[in-house]
Amino acid sequence: MKLSSTVQNILLAAGATIMVAALFFLYEKTAAVDLSERNEVLATLRELKDIDVRWDIDVVRTRLEFDHAGNTLIDRAPAARKALQSLQTAGQSMESPALNAALPGLLQAIEQKTQLVGQFTAASRAAQAGLDGLLRNSSELTTQPGAAKPRGPNLDAIVKRLSGSAPQFYQRASETEQQALLTALGDLQTTAQGLGESQRMKAEQAYNAGMLLLKNKPDELALAAQVVRLTAGPRLDALTFAFNHEVEDFLQEKERFRVYLIAYATALLILLGYLGGNLRAANLSLEQRVEERTRELSAALTHLKESEAQLIQSEKMSSLGQMVAGVAHEINTPLAYVKNSLGAVAAKLPAISDTVNHGEKLLTLLQAGNNANAQDLAREFAKLSALINELQQRKVMEELAGLVNDGLFGTSQMTEIVSNLKDFSRLDRSKVTACNLNDGLASTLLLAKHLLKSVEVERKLGNIPTVICSPSQMNQVFLNLVTNAAQAMEGAQGKITLSSRTEDGGVVVEVADTGKGIAPENLQKIFDPFFSTKEIGKGTGLGLSISYKIVQQHGGRISVESGVGTGTTFRVWLPLQPPAEHSLDT
Repeated sequence: MKLSSTVQNILLAAGATIMVAALFFLYEKTAAVDLSERNEVLATLRELKDIDVRWDIDVVRTRLEFDHAGNTLIDRAPAARKALQSLQTAGQSMESPALNAALPGLLQAIEQKTQLVGQFTAASRAAQAGLDGLLRNSSELTTQPGAAKPRGPNLDAIVKRLSGSAPQFYQRASETEQQALLTALGDLQTTAQGLGESQRMKAEQAYNAGMLLLKNKPDELALAAQVVRLTAGPRLDALTFAFNHEVEDFLQEKERFRVYLIAYATALLILLGYLGGNLRAANLSLEQRVEERTRELSAALTHLKESEAQLIQSEKMSSLGQMVAGVAHEINTPLAYVKNSLGAVAAKLPAISDTVNHGEKLLTLLQAGNNANAQDLAREFAKLSALINELQQRKVMEELAGLVNDGLFGTSQMTEIVSNLKDFSRLDRSKVTACNLNDGLASTLLLAKHLLKSVEVERKLGNIPTVICSPSQMNQVFLNLVTNAAQAMEGAQGKITLSSRTEDGGVVVEVADTGKGIAPENLQKIFDPFFSTKEIGKGTGLGLSISYKIVQQHGGRISVESGVGTGTTFRVWLPLQPPAEHSLDT
């Protein structure tokens, strides 16, 4: 039974309408995407990450500098709030679940850090003012003309104790320095009762300044620790990755519909070609549009890859900032040795100089022979004898020798730290060279010492040959593995075992810990980019991924064995000479 011409026309019109509608739908799905607003969001996230890192650096620098009265912390709060406002505006105009879900927590974290930095600044300035006031007023007690001699403890001795204990407490703020400073302040308060009016006021001002230092220095240290711990970097990295993932899914959807469009357009063009050759121009126009959409989507994907590379670089800079903070902390203690020793030596020099001057006068009188005045000779002899006796009683020379030894010890410690840092980075060596991996492990342990204070480290390093590699890249791998092992202890007592040996024509380095271990379902994913078993805010999941890439570039292998509750062992195998097809570019 044949259909009437009217029905056929209706069916043809319906079919044409459906085909045109499908074509229009696919065309709309592959329409050009304006990524400018999304790029601005990514740039704002990088800006917030930079502000967060600079906050941490400012706090660490202010904490470590002995005298930062002239240095003022840059107020980064306005820039952070402006960036957050931009993100809020973008979140309202864009349909981004990741951005809208993460913004409230991010706003709270940044605002909390802003408040902590402000409190730290106030406490730091108060502690510095207390130290300056204590040292200034106590020194003026003994330099005022016509100052009365008090009863009780010697005022000069108390001032000397204050001059030594106050800077020590300011540098370390331990219970020992705190008790020493409190004792000296108590003696000063007792001695001040027997002083004149002006001296008593100076003593009271010095006492109040010392109490101000005792009150604010612990607060400054606690706030500095809170600021460093409250880092928004991992949260920002997670948000950046989630936002990038959203954009990538969006673009992949565009790419998928582009494939559908190409397939549908091809089928439609075949049909149209079958119906007539008059649609050839339309066919060419449609293919041109498809190619333009393809170029736009390819450019967008290229931009996403660049954003991922910038995120990996940000992770490297974050690791570098942690390493610098650790090295600065380790250098601070020997630097205090040297500074305190030189200050004490400078305090002893006037007495020694006075003794030498009177010795020269006595020699001059003795050389004069009978022409010398007997009274002058006796007076100079008595004065020199008294000065020498005082030096002997106070054991000045023995004390100077001890101070010099302390200073030399401090400089030797700093030399060792700098030497190991230089070995770690290999700045004075070629990029690819022969090196012993045991040396890299030793440098890594020294630079990660601040992470290993509560961890026992056992070394089982064998006699291994040198390996042709990039020393700085391999040191980065070792630092990532040791840092992960230390963090796996979760603050409890644990043990890290480092071992090396020759195996299968290469060198094997193992890093084993007794931490909490890794669940079996996560073992196959730990080397994937952005995968992390740590809590949100404590890791970005890039460290092991970067380490895996570095070892592969050297023609080596990296594997892991782990049991929940028993610990984890990472094993790195490197050939003595990397194959020619492997590139050691960074």
